[in-house]
Amino acid sequence: MDRFDGMKALVAAVDEGGFAAAGRRLGLSRVQVSRLVTALEDHLGAQLLVRTTRTMALTEAGQVFVERARILVNDMAEAEAATGDLTGELKGLLRINAPMTFGVSHIAPAVNDFMHRHPHITVSLNVNDRFVDPYEEGFDITLRIGDLEPSSLIARKICPIRRLLCASPGYLEGRGRPRTPADLANHAILHYGHFGNDLNWPLRGLGGSNRLPVTPVLCSNNGDVLKIASLAGRGIALLPAFIVADQLASGSLLPVLEGFEPAPVALHAVYPPDKYRPAKTRAFVDFVSDRFRKRPPGGPV
Repeated sequence: MDRFDGMKALVAAVDEGGFAAAGRRLGLSRVQVSRLVTALEDHLGAQLLVRTTRTMALTEAGQVFVERARILVNDMAEAEAATGDLTGELKGLLRINAPMTFGVSHIAPAVNDFMHRHPHITVSLNVNDRFVDPYEEGFDITLRIGDLEPSSLIARKICPIRRLLCASPGYLEGRGRPRTPADLANHAILHYGHFGNDLNWPLRGLGGSNRLPVTPVLCSNNGDVLKIASLAGRGIALLPAFIVADQLASGSLLPVLEGFEPAPVALHAVYPPDKYRPAKTRAFVDFVSDRFRKRPPGGPV
């Protein structure tokens, strides 16, 4: 047994929270990952993981060992990436995080095309709508839409993302079409975010802060949820254009208050500083930048 393979299996199992997920990351079966970790434990003469049918936890020895193993695994990945830099051939695992809807509709196709161009690259694409810490969770690239907090990470603006208000024809026929932002007080609001105090929409043309207070009937942190509600006639939603582009084209959703919609927000690629950034990371960021410059998600701004 290659002890380094055992270290990679252990680190992946800890990072991913289980053998099955680690196997998907490494291109192995759950049983193969389990065997590699068991063989490593046998070699060391120490139990590293406590397994049950539902949970997995590091032992005290495992906590000490996995941190040293992680350094070796990361160093090897950097060495492979450096070799790729010299030969011009990209290799290794690229870990990407993206918002759920945008990740499925736009990043997944981009990843497939990127892998076709660079066949020795493997990719772990994680899509969800929660805020992640790239350092803590081990992502090479995190794609984020909207304003960013100050950070030691590098943030490269990829493209603007248009936002708009929309509703179904049936809803507008029954409730009337708003002519000004003030008219939204008489409409059902579908809000991208969570319930709370002082909710508002950053509409243009209001004067002052350009923020209109809203009282939603439905909130969600996922745009597809609000799109479904809009199509069902539940109210007016404010969404990124890429989520509803097809429905606007078909007429199943209609734009509302055109000219008052918020200014576009930026899609950013967030990654470690240049001295820690391998060629595969630079190549993917350049790839999506060129791709979305030519074909903006949701149409031109």
